[in-house]
Amino acid sequence: MSIVTEPAADELMTVDELSAEAGLSVRTTRYYASLGLLPPPTRRGRLAYYDEGHLARLSLIRTLQSNGFTLAAIESYVRRIPESTTPGHLAMQQAVLQAWAPAEHTRLDRAGLEAHAGRALDDEQLDVLVRSGVLVRHGAGSNGDEFEPLPGFEVGVELFDLTLGVDVVVEAATTIEKHMTALADDLSDIMRRGVMLPNRASGGPDVEQTIKRLQALSVQAVVTGFQRATHDLITRTFDRSQQEAP
Repeated sequence: MSIVTEPAADELMTVDELSAEAGLSVRTTRYYASLGLLPPPTRRGRLAYYDEGHLARLSLIRTLQSNGFTLAAIESYVRRIPESTTPGHLAMQQAVLQAWAPAEHTRLDRAGLEAHAGRALDDEQLDVLVRSGVLVRHGAGSNGDEFEPLPGFEVGVELFDLTLGVDVVVEAATTIEKHMTALADDLSDIMRRGVMLPNRASGGPDVEQTIKRLQALSVQAVVTGFQRATHDLITRTFDRSQQEAP
């Protein structure tokens, strides 16, 4: 049975100090607390004090926001974290989110998008890119629609130089997305069991560096694994055709 110790006086912060450390306004901090996203503070008389655990939760909330989580999704995520979770464990969760967060993307008008693509794009091609998941079309702005190219956009544009039907491109993109989602689920479970749980009490830079290295290794493993699987498939197909030849 674990014993929860009360933080020392020099580890405690007022709501003003906590907000300043977290880079938030006092009003925003109080709002998050009112939603139940922060554990109750330590009370000493009429004053409320906060500690590193509260700061770690606020930092995690900000990371979730920067990754595009809605407030409802943040509430659902944070409320599942036990109050006894250490700041180190919270820091690990934040490190995982930061390591795998997609890069920020720029919204472009149509002329800017075509300049980015290096070619003109007709309406049908734009629709294919959107359906393939490599381009987001946002509502009409003052000068028309805005577009947000995502990872894979350049590859999607290059496919237009091949004699592939629209359905083939979209089906390939859907298949990749399906398998990448399953792969992400499996890798997340491995990371949770192999990295986060064994180091939940410590956290810190070593864990963050481990996660970053795992990220690079995972990306390389996906590319290498796909190349190997494709080579094996081609070899099996060739061998089978040789056996079936008269």
